[in-house]
Amino acid sequence: MRLRFLHLAAALVASTGVFFSSNGVFEMPAANAAERVVLRYRIFRQSLSVAELAQFAETGELSRSLRSNLARAGQDPVTVRRYLTEPVRVNPVFLDRVLNSPVGNALLDEISQVIHTPSRRADRQALRAALVLSARDGQVSLIEVLQNYPTREVQVDGDRLEVAYRQLRRLSGNIQDILNRGARLRDLLNQIS
Repeated sequence: MRLRFLHLAAALVASTGVFFSSNGVFEMPAANAAERVVLRYRIFRQSLSVAELAQFAETGELSRSLRSNLARAGQDPVTVRRYLTEPVRVNPVFLDRVLNSPVGNALLDEISQVIHTPSRRADRQALRAALVLSARDGQVSLIEVLQNYPTREVQVDGDRLEVAYRQLRRLSGNIQDILNRGARLRDLLNQIS
């Protein structure tokens, strides 16, 4: 188990610039963060910079091309922005544990149907790294995941953005359930002692 963790940690450091110590999670400057997002809506595809999408998420201001493509795809910019920016509260340590479990792998696979690498290889690992990096402040949003995605380009199925957001909320719920069970078990053990 310890060897598996060390291999995982080494891979995470190499791909994301994050390393763990006994005192917590530390970050090195990320050299491999997504620069471009290919946003797909049905037959429409648009490549835009992550910065352009982040600007929209932050301010609500649409670039001309993004406005045009959202209109052609019949997408409400307010709704798209909400899915990109609404944070999901998570505990970074428990998030990491859950993401490395069978339940976490299943959720990563589901979210990877919406947010994935151009080659569709190592989607689970890339998404796991982006989520762990995004959770440093105790919350995750889809725009943060896109900003922290460890490939130069990330592909997003815009028609299913809501699905990815719901899966993030579900992930948060799973972590909260685990925390609640742990607290109940701790209380039970304290009563027995």
